Amino acid sequence: MEFLLPAAVAVLVSFSLSPLVIRFARRFRLVDNPKTRYHPAHTHTGIIPRAGGLAIALGVIIPCLFFLPPTKLTVGIIAGVALLTLVGLADDRRDVNPYKRLFTNALAALLAVGAGAGIPYVTNPLMGGVLRLDSLRVSFTFFGPHSVLLWADIVAFLWILWTMNIVGWSAGVDGQMPGFVAIGAITLGMLSLRFTLADPRQSAVTVLAAITAGAFVGFLPWNFYPQKIMPGYGGKTIAGFLLALLGILSYGKLGTALLVLGVPMIDAAYTLLRRVTGKKSLVAADRGHLHHRLLDLGWGKRRIALFYWGVSAILGAVALLVNSQQKLFALLVVAVGVGGFLVWVNFFTQLSEPQDPDSG
Repeated sequence: MEFLLPAAVAVLVSFSLSPLVIRFARRFRLVDNPKTRYHPAHTHTGIIPRAGGLAIALGVIIPCLFFLPPTKLTVGIIAGVALLTLVGLADDRRDVNPYKRLFTNALAALLAVGAGAGIPYVTNPLMGGVLRLDSLRVSFTFFGPHSVLLWADIVAFLWILWTMNIVGWSAGVDGQMPGFVAIGAITLGMLSLRFTLADPRQSAVTVLAAITAGAFVGFLPWNFYPQKIMPGYGGKTIAGFLLALLGILSYGKLGTALLVLGVPMIDAAYTLLRRVTGKKSLVAADRGHLHHRLLDLGWGKRRIALFYWGVSAILGAVALLVNSQQKLFALLVVAVGVGGFLVWVNFFTQLSEPQDPDSG
């Protein structure tokens, strides 16, 4: 089948280049040493290369050059991945300010939206039908005439930016992120495959999904416990960038992407709520994510990674079989389950803390 070869090439590229990237990272000190580079979210010990985003990016870009049509959208995707890779390498060398990273994420999202990755409509899971986002077109002249579908592009921009950040927040233990990203890409690729007969353009989306899955599968053996290399900031943001685009391009099935990424999404929403109520910076790292809580309960890193993979696979299968209203219900069940667990862990932790001795 036409998408198997691109997937195989992506696996081969990212897998074979990862050892070279490990050597490159050590040579140029793109490493993470918890003793000299403190980070509150660290879960590892020892000196680990961080530049895995480079291997992942090459595993995406090289197959895209050969297997995707040379369209403006393909150029936008490759340009976005390249930008995120460069920023990731800079962050691997010396931590980049979170607000500067957010700005470059926004720039990558703008590249994709400017290349045509808009969301013309979303399905209304409550009332039925669709919500049109392509009704307002704004025209302007800048080195020639241009026009944008204002709401479609704004929603797409926010969706891409959000997904880039939430995927990165669920990359805390060995092998956790590449596994659920590959599962998410496969799910969205299967969704786009359904529409290829009605719309042959969807075959390119299926190929992009296969390339994305392949790049992260090829990287996974080097990142699984005990990890030899970390995806780094570049690898995390590339993952979110591509999954967000696949959610848009597979006929705007954001509900499927939301559900297959249900655990990272709910964890991210809870994290933002926790930071807002605690009057902390929204972009400042901490040790309060779901994988940190599972580690505190004694779970091993392999177990946590397999838990994320398993839940993502189950939710992906559900997303392919149910309608929009059922997807919303399933997402609410995940939200209640994950949110309730995090609230319980926080409450249990507070009860377990030693109390101040009675001074009376």
